[in-house]
Amino acid sequence: MSLYVMKFGGSSVGDTERMKRVAGRVVEKADEGHQCVVVVSAMGDTTDDLIDQAKLLNSDLPAREMDMLLTTGEQISISLLSMAIQALGRKAVSFTGWQAGFRTEPVHGKARIQDIRPERVNAALADGNIVIVAGFQGMTEDGEITTLGRGGSDTTAVALAAAIQADACEIYTDVDGIYSTDPRIVKVARKLKEISYDEMLELANLGAAVLHPRAVEYAKHSGVPLIVRSSFNHNEGTVVKEEAAMEQGVVVSGIAYDKNVARISILGVPDVPGVLAEVFGALAAEQLDVDIIVQSGVMDGKADFSFSVALSDREKALHVIEGLHSRLPYREVTSEENLVKISIVGAGMVSHPGVAAKMFKVISGEGVSIKMVSTSEIKVSCVIDGEKLHDVIKALHTAYDLDTEEQAVIGGPQVRR
Repeated sequence: MSLYVMKFGGSSVGDTERMKRVAGRVVEKADEGHQCVVVVSAMGDTTDDLIDQAKLLNSDLPAREMDMLLTTGEQISISLLSMAIQALGRKAVSFTGWQAGFRTEPVHGKARIQDIRPERVNAALADGNIVIVAGFQGMTEDGEITTLGRGGSDTTAVALAAAIQADACEIYTDVDGIYSTDPRIVKVARKLKEISYDEMLELANLGAAVLHPRAVEYAKHSGVPLIVRSSFNHNEGTVVKEEAAMEQGVVVSGIAYDKNVARISILGVPDVPGVLAEVFGALAAEQLDVDIIVQSGVMDGKADFSFSVALSDREKALHVIEGLHSRLPYREVTSEENLVKISIVGAGMVSHPGVAAKMFKVISGEGVSIKMVSTSEIKVSCVIDGEKLHDVIKALHTAYDLDTEEQAVIGGPQVRR
């Protein structure tokens, strides 16, 4: 008997019919002789609807009360799924994140897991139950309810799989695996049979929404086998593991994009030691993540530099920079929106020169200027205007020989070319 953790996202349990389908899928797995722990997200757009309701009442959303509110979405899902499974003749029990033993740091909105005490989960399994656990949530040692941030249900599933020593963690979604790029944009995207933790972590951090970055980090650290597959069909999925075999001739494994990008430029900054430390120290103190940093040449003792932040953090970052003006005189601060970061990722890039040059040539061939560049051993990222994003992705996908004759599968039916 094998032990599986099965995670289903909001689209997979978006209504009662889909809930019934998930229940059938879980029971099918149990009927094969496996023990099953199921982690679920809130149904469909429940989380967004709750946020919208809160905004109608208070424009300054209090973090603690938002955690109290948003965790109700997953509680609806777990109870309904448990009922659906019981209706199929199987024993099932639902647990909130804290009942399942998740203890987090005392941070609201994006808490990190500190410990998991899965005694109740293990006891329920031993009693013959299918166990349903609410994703995305936990509790501090002081009894405060917390959430893990958007996408945190992936992290819940992987962390729980590690804690109960599951044989594998299966992430069920509306696509039947991990593709070389968004199959909604490129209908002939290549489905990957397997991918390394490192490549998947880069793709997830760079905008690929199929897996949450923290979940991939947890899987890599804990050695949890991770499988991404569709909740709408039984197609073979993609395995995320330590080392993945490279397909013959494939240097770039995937292309990711992130529309949540803004660029801030500080112009006419005194070229003296400590300036960058002052600026980025102030941003870090406000929990603002900075991605790409570019500094231009020095003229008349003054320098210009730019950095990118999440678009959602732009106003807060500008406020921090404005607060530095009295002790850090600069000429001007500017910001840009409507930008996108597009990235290529692949372990094969390490031993193949010219990969970045081809990317730059393809982007310029689409008549698009590159505003910022960032590289690592296995990825190259470019910040560009977002108007021709789809054209650039399609051109890059073709240039790196990733197109296939197969049709991407999304939500069950095939996507027509």
